[in-house]
Amino acid sequence: MTDFDIDVVSSEVVEVLGPGTGVAFLSSLTHNSLNGVTAGVWSVTADERTAVLKVLTRTKDSADHWAASDDPRHWNYWRREADVHTSGLAQAWEPYGIRAPRLLACVERADGDVALWLETVRGKAAQRWSIDAHVRHAHRMGLAQGAVGACDEPWLSRRFLREYIGAKTLGLELLDDDEAWQQPLVRDHFPAGLRHDMVRLHHDREWFLQIMESLPRALCHLDHWPANVRADGANSVMFDWAFAGDGALGEDLGNYLPDSVFDLFVPAARLPRFAAAAYHAYLEGLRASGWQGDERFVRLGVCASAVKYDWLTGLMLARAGEERQLHYGGEREVSAELRYRERGLALEFLAGWAAEARALAPRLGFPKAPSDR
Repeated sequence: MTDFDIDVVSSEVVEVLGPGTGVAFLSSLTHNSLNGVTAGVWSVTADERTAVLKVLTRTKDSADHWAASDDPRHWNYWRREADVHTSGLAQAWEPYGIRAPRLLACVERADGDVALWLETVRGKAAQRWSIDAHVRHAHRMGLAQGAVGACDEPWLSRRFLREYIGAKTLGLELLDDDEAWQQPLVRDHFPAGLRHDMVRLHHDREWFLQIMESLPRALCHLDHWPANVRADGANSVMFDWAFAGDGALGEDLGNYLPDSVFDLFVPAARLPRFAAAAYHAYLEGLRASGWQGDERFVRLGVCASAVKYDWLTGLMLARAGEERQLHYGGEREVSAELRYRERGLALEFLAGWAAEARALAPRLGFPKAPSDR
């Protein structure tokens, strides 16, 4: 922080945490520092009072695929999270067991940035949940999305999946590169047949996207993974609503399950049973909300969401020669062998989802995938 930033924060601390607070101590929290919309995220402590400060910006230098956008419908619109909180939409799911952290203040700063001051949520992070706790969360998600349905605010994202994966191109040219697939980390830890499956998924990308855009709609978080969820008693608190918008029923669940393995929160060996239990719980939640649609469309939404990770195989091929493999946030290293083994198994699981989607879609009136024609 600059001296200017420190002066601004000191002034805001008095407004947010109240007069009479002592010196404020700031500690940076793990977040995606590459994203151009996030100037920083800090835990703020003054005396015994605490809050989380997240500063939204559109002036930060960042790689093109993480650049902030001024388009309210763009997947990376810079002030969407402020709009979600100030509108009250972040609490739309609260009656059904899922809420956002409480907004303490939203400060429009003189430099054009927006400071979100949020409550500190002290419950257990979902990275450390049991499988049963994840499954209960899936039930709450089904209940909430079934009850609330779709929303259409002008600042909610549209066509998120298409734009998000379209911005990620690193390594895609390596999908057909024999040498890339013979790198030791890839050769030794990716399952046999994965190359064929991932090339096929990439070939069918547009078909999958059209399927996802044609399914029943819901308000979706669209960054639904364990690092963005904490417990609050028997309920869930979901953070980071920067991507929130229109999505397919099942899309959030289709993100949450593989991401639990990709970032080493759940062992890949447990993914098949975990995914089956979570899907069943999600569907039960939908039914309990009063939703009366055809279950097969929900299943198709979960399975076709495998296309979100079309880019990940190329990225893994591109980074297989790097000496250091960093965990999310870049704060510590992870075992390269463990990462490639677990991600390879999770990608193989997603290939199964993709195959199921190809078989199910024509039975629901959709055309066959290009690779099946």
